[in-house]
Amino acid sequence: MGYTHEPYDVIVVGAGHAGCEAALAAARMGAKTAIFSMNLDSIANMPCNPSIGGTGKGHLVREIDALGGEMGKCADKTLIQSRMLNTAKGPAVFSLRAQIDRRSYQCRMKHTLEIQENLHVCQAEIVEILVKDLKVMGVKTHIGSIFPCKIIILTTGTYLRPKIIVGEASYNSGPDGLLPANRLSDSLKALGIELNRFKTGTPFRINRRSIDFSKMEEQPGDNPIVPFSFEHETINREQISCYLLYTNEKTHRIIRENLHRSPLYGGVIEAVGARYCPSFEDKVVRFADKERHQIFIEPMGLDTEEVYLQGFSTSMPEDVQFEMVKSLPGLENAQIMRNAYAIEYDCINPQDLKLSLEFKKFDGLFSAGQINGSSGYEEAAAQGLMAGINAVLKIRGEKPLILDRSQAYIGVLIDDLVTKGTNEPYRMMTSRAEYRLHLRQDNADARLTPIGHQIGLIKEERYQKFLLKQQMIHEEIERLKKKTVSPATVNQYLEKYKSTPIVSGIKLFDLLKRPEISYTALREIDDSMPDLPGSVMEQVSISVKYEGYIAKQMQQIAQFKKMEQRIIPDDVNYAEIKGLRIEARQKLAKHKPISLGQASRISGVSPADISVLVIYLNARSRRNEE
Repeated sequence: MGYTHEPYDVIVVGAGHAGCEAALAAARMGAKTAIFSMNLDSIANMPCNPSIGGTGKGHLVREIDALGGEMGKCADKTLIQSRMLNTAKGPAVFSLRAQIDRRSYQCRMKHTLEIQENLHVCQAEIVEILVKDLKVMGVKTHIGSIFPCKIIILTTGTYLRPKIIVGEASYNSGPDGLLPANRLSDSLKALGIELNRFKTGTPFRINRRSIDFSKMEEQPGDNPIVPFSFEHETINREQISCYLLYTNEKTHRIIRENLHRSPLYGGVIEAVGARYCPSFEDKVVRFADKERHQIFIEPMGLDTEEVYLQGFSTSMPEDVQFEMVKSLPGLENAQIMRNAYAIEYDCINPQDLKLSLEFKKFDGLFSAGQINGSSGYEEAAAQGLMAGINAVLKIRGEKPLILDRSQAYIGVLIDDLVTKGTNEPYRMMTSRAEYRLHLRQDNADARLTPIGHQIGLIKEERYQKFLLKQQMIHEEIERLKKKTVSPATVNQYLEKYKSTPIVSGIKLFDLLKRPEISYTALREIDDSMPDLPGSVMEQVSISVKYEGYIAKQMQQIAQFKKMEQRIIPDDVNYAEIKGLRIEARQKLAKHKPISLGQASRISGVSPADISVLVIYLNARSRRNEE
């Protein structure tokens, strides 16, 4: 029998992006917390692309920060290039993405964990979850040590029984050649937890010195830099360029001629991969009509010559990989430092979880990140933050924090996983959010910072700054509504911006609604305009220009809230509800939705079933009243 350590409130198993957020949240909320990693040098590792954010994902990072998480602040301190994506479209889909100095990010996040009060950072492999009467009791390490605890949060990423695959070769390993966690899968299976098998992949790493950048299109960063964290108004830093190139017919021919050697098409890989981040050979087959595909050259950091080939993931044999790379313009003499590979791993069925990310079957066992079937650092961090928060709320005997689909992309992410499940690695996209005009990345603080302050993750000083910002936004909008300008004052400026002249006085508020008139252009018209921070001016402009659309969306949200607030009692016996289809009875009994809204999103439950359920609940409510 190994040594039994002193008990903890919360133990986090795994120190990737989910684990870091979970452990920091729990410790900052006052829980005595321990986080375990098989190798402390791999804390917050980025085994795939060295970037944070992107379409939909940037929203998650902003929301993590607004709630008091760490990812956005760490990204701001270690970014080497920043770009706002989708700027040709509306603000609902603007998404921030930054290239990160990979090692610098890891070091900063590791140190953040080390100096956090109430948090013990520990190197050990967890091989068993200790459970008694369906309640967690602690964990056991590979050397037999016992760590008792009240709550366990699983954030194991892609390390459960992982297998690296390159062509005909395969071997047990975690990403980046790190140790695999094989025994924990056995423990989860012994508890009766369903495990699925998913796949992801990582592209080549090339030596920068062997690349001819003259054959590529330079992709500089944005100026000014937009921070992820609402704590940072500006970032002044020299940026490193990325580069864009395209595959060609030769590249595609190499793939087609060697498809029989692909483990993806030869049956070696049986796990399910991400639809929206496929292997390159899958792109060539699925999009046979495309003559070329984009490849981005992305630096791994300031103190390394390694660069990453974004969009060129593959599991082809090594000799084919060399041909593929050298077929690309500018990479004819490229030196491959790390081969591309696919990785298979175990993950749970997220439908076994509550919306709090606690297992339905086990008291005190939570799960977050890629083990839940998601993909990406940002999706993992968002889940980790929520699991850490809800772990502490459970210890306190308080209700869990459940963000719904109208409050946050985090709510969409967790609801999609838990309610709908996923048969492939889940990736966040703006198209998944029904209320994305409301859930913009620029207003995440307005939506979530009061919640972060209420649970104790947003300190008072930051909260007061947030309140001041909201006050400035409100006061400026009201000022624009009150101030009228005359034709003599503004028509020459309207002509300059190719805007229709006015014949009578007009409010500045209505003037700003015109697409061709920006908020900064009003300075030429209004000499009394206050000197406001850029983030305030942005909110004023969006609030005014999209006022009608936002109002309509808020009406839709109000209808959505009615369904979400119609709670379904725990003791409902779906088998006795006449009119429900058999499939609906089975799905509702299995998933036990907490509200009509959640029930309506379960696959196999039709609108007609929901109508039957409404009638049943109304009748039950009347009987209870009588």
